[in-house]
Amino acid sequence: MGNQASTDSINERLPRHVAIIMDGNGRWARKRGMPRHAGHPAGVEAVRRVIQHCVARKIEVLTLFAFSSENWRRPKQEVGLIMDLFIRSLRKEAKRLHHNGVCLKVIGERAAFSEKLQQRIHEVEQLTADNTALVLQVAANYGGRWDILQAAKSLAVAVEKGELSTHEIDEALLANRLSFAGLPDPDLFIRTGGEHRLSNFLLWQAAYAELYFSDLLWPDFDAAALDLAFADYASRQRRFGRTGEQISGEEAEAS
Repeated sequence: MGNQASTDSINERLPRHVAIIMDGNGRWARKRGMPRHAGHPAGVEAVRRVIQHCVARKIEVLTLFAFSSENWRRPKQEVGLIMDLFIRSLRKEAKRLHHNGVCLKVIGERAAFSEKLQQRIHEVEQLTADNTALVLQVAANYGGRWDILQAAKSLAVAVEKGELSTHEIDEALLANRLSFAGLPDPDLFIRTGGEHRLSNFLLWQAAYAELYFSDLLWPDFDAAALDLAFADYASRQRRFGRTGEQISGEEAEAS
């Protein structure tokens, strides 16, 4: 009975949107005497497990930080292998995602990708566009500062064209120009690998997200680890600038 009550409590307070920095692939491989790039295929397996569990838990949006705009600084061989893995994974997983009702979106600056990769992304996005079980956003060649900058530039162009005046610009208008306008901001922000920083991921959108850091390296992250994050999230009181007493009073009225 106790375990069932705990599970029910978590289910009632699950986040709508989960964002994850998938950190630790290279260290996972090194610990096993393998080259860094060998950790990335193992990381794909962890991605598959987490997607399946989010669908089962009826999470609305899952955003995964796959490749940052700073990751181009890594050794060329590793970057090339990551890009090849990205293409192969999209091809391999497309039907599985579609079958499970997952809608795939890729956020980030795509112009740096090869034509082949851009075409593959487009094909999978088109295939899964009408699915509703889960919105899966893969952040690739993405940076939080880039996202805010491109939104600001978009507003500046609108002002230059006379479509908008500066006094009309507010938070909502800028947010509408960011990478995933129309979707809820992340409620739960998870980072694996033991590091405690945001690393330029969803800087605007994660302003009120609950932060959760796991010491597990990403290939070791599984459904049980995700449930621990959900349980931690369920235990927190989200105030959004209000006092704890105000929140408690509203919850008492609702019950």
